[in-house]
Amino acid sequence: MSASAKNSSSSASMGNINIDPTGFVKLGSQLPRLANILAHAINELSLPLSETQQRTLLLYLDQLLLWNKAYNLTAITDPEEALIKHVIDCLSIITHLPAGSLLDIGTGAGLPAVIIAICQPERQCTALDSNQKKIRFIKQISSELGLSNMQPIASRIEAHEASYDVVTSRAFASLIDFVEVAQPRLADGGFLCAMKGKAPSEEELQALDSDWHIKTIKLTVPRLHDSRHLIEMSAKHS
Repeated sequence: MSASAKNSSSSASMGNINIDPTGFVKLGSQLPRLANILAHAINELSLPLSETQQRTLLLYLDQLLLWNKAYNLTAITDPEEALIKHVIDCLSIITHLPAGSLLDIGTGAGLPAVIIAICQPERQCTALDSNQKKIRFIKQISSELGLSNMQPIASRIEAHEASYDVVTSRAFASLIDFVEVAQPRLADGGFLCAMKGKAPSEEELQALDSDWHIKTIKLTVPRLHDSRHLIEMSAKHS
């Protein structure tokens, strides 16, 4: 990285971060600018992330784009767009997640599971997907990034038997479908946390209302103008 790139990187991010470019393949000359965007987003979201964690998030993005074709990980190939729509999008839920062990159903490339594992090293995260190739990618990246709190599992949710304090998903179109498959994996007193674009419809909420306390959290994702919500659900006990 040139001296001028370093200067612009540190000044634009208020001196927060200056990323060592060693080990990056796909981000290349865009790294200082992307590091600035990420640092500002983290600041806006009030996340207490170290420079090391910020670098790890960018390394994850770099590897996601590097291995995208081989593993068919994402339709988004532009680094800035992928940073905003994948990494920062997932960062927006971190402060809203209840504590405890976490299962991410239909994790794909590890979104949000890998992002959560990087941000919260004290939390045990399980990334579940039936796609073997995507789980191979998560195993590889977890090893490279030193994510000892990440357990990638290639399985259908119906065949998985452990229970968790928190079950997340970013993949389900229907909230009702998510609840149906996630509820058996939920520990007593646990929470289902579904990442959604638009808020659920009245029909969906009414269908679930008798069994669940439902909290709809409107998310603000820095640099993303699309609607985003986190639906947090806990079981009503009779």
